[in-house]
Amino acid sequence: MNWKHIVTVYLKELKDSLRDRRTLLSTIIIPTFLMPVIIFGTGSVMSKVMKKAREEPTTMVVLGGSDSPGIMAALKAEKKFKIVEPTMDYKKMVSEKQVRLAVEIPEGFEASLKAGEARTIMLYHYEGEMKSGLGAGEVEGFFRSLRDKTVESRLSERGLSVGLIKPFEIKRQNVAPPEKVGGNMLGGFVPYLIIALCFSGAMYPAMDLTAGEKERGTMETLLCSPVARLDLVLGKFFMVLTGSLSAMLLSLISMGLSAAAAGMMFVGSGARLAAAANQTKGMTAVMPTIDLVGLLGVIAMVLPVAVLFSAVLFTVSLFAKSYKEAQSYVTPMIFVVILPAMIGMLPGIDLNARLALMPILNLSLVCKEMLSGVWHWNYIGLIFASSWLYAAIALGFAVKMFNREDVIFRA
Repeated sequence: MNWKHIVTVYLKELKDSLRDRRTLLSTIIIPTFLMPVIIFGTGSVMSKVMKKAREEPTTMVVLGGSDSPGIMAALKAEKKFKIVEPTMDYKKMVSEKQVRLAVEIPEGFEASLKAGEARTIMLYHYEGEMKSGLGAGEVEGFFRSLRDKTVESRLSERGLSVGLIKPFEIKRQNVAPPEKVGGNMLGGFVPYLIIALCFSGAMYPAMDLTAGEKERGTMETLLCSPVARLDLVLGKFFMVLTGSLSAMLLSLISMGLSAAAAGMMFVGSGARLAAAANQTKGMTAVMPTIDLVGLLGVIAMVLPVAVLFSAVLFTVSLFAKSYKEAQSYVTPMIFVVILPAMIGMLPGIDLNARLALMPILNLSLVCKEMLSGVWHWNYIGLIFASSWLYAAIALGFAVKMFNREDVIFRA
């Protein structure tokens, strides 16, 4: 092994990669600008959609209510409600989003209230549809308020205190620091994003430095140089690893800056309102943040996995005769990588010794805990060691395949 030759090959491949638009897109441009688009673009769109949905009046069909004029008058007086006449079956109107929901008022509802009889108001809504859910919540709040006023009126008539039905209050207050709150909220998403970017960042350099060179006819020229095969493969491998780590680090930096900017905007515009609203409910507003030490620990844990991805992608791409063929081999592997990362995001899956030996899934689980400030050093050591073992095996296999003439010059 000659490190001078390895560095020479690496610098040559780095120079060529920086001239390639596909590599620049996958390793620099997309990771850098993806986070601001996600945080500001998607967040802005979602905020506007939610605001518009809340500002629009809740359209609904009322079934019955002809013998409850007081209730109907109160519903019509609410500016946020819009009662429409049914043009077809109410269930079809709701399911086709012509109205947000249908409200069924039982016969003799007002008379039942005066007589003290319990009746049921039915709300027919579209499960999982945002506007229908918001509308159902507003109508449910209207009738809940009516129920409370009815109870208070009955107690007042009998000279009794409201405290008889509400003897105590329940309030909640967060005691976890912002780092743990942020780690718990974002702990699943951040490792998933890091894993996906490490893989995608290595994809295009791996394909370009193997199948791409075959297609351009430069692989033979490179092999004729007075450089050992081991030095050639390591130089190329380090370039693929650079692409993987660059995509991940640039994305984290971009995400951190975007989150900081979004946090400043949030604090400046609406934090006081959010805090006031939460405090009225017995809660304390906490601006989630991520523990910096935990984030550095995540980066350290990602390093062997990036080596594993780079070696595997390098080997798989080496079997292809052309860039297009390499894409057909590599693209399905994205799902193999994404699936364990998605499983790690699911609640209720806790890290144990068996899961600590499963590549990718172990990284997702341990990173989620580290970002929350939980450090299981026995599992961290096991995952770190096993990840390096898998990476070393993959790199050794890549070196072996690069030394095989039938792979390099596969017809």
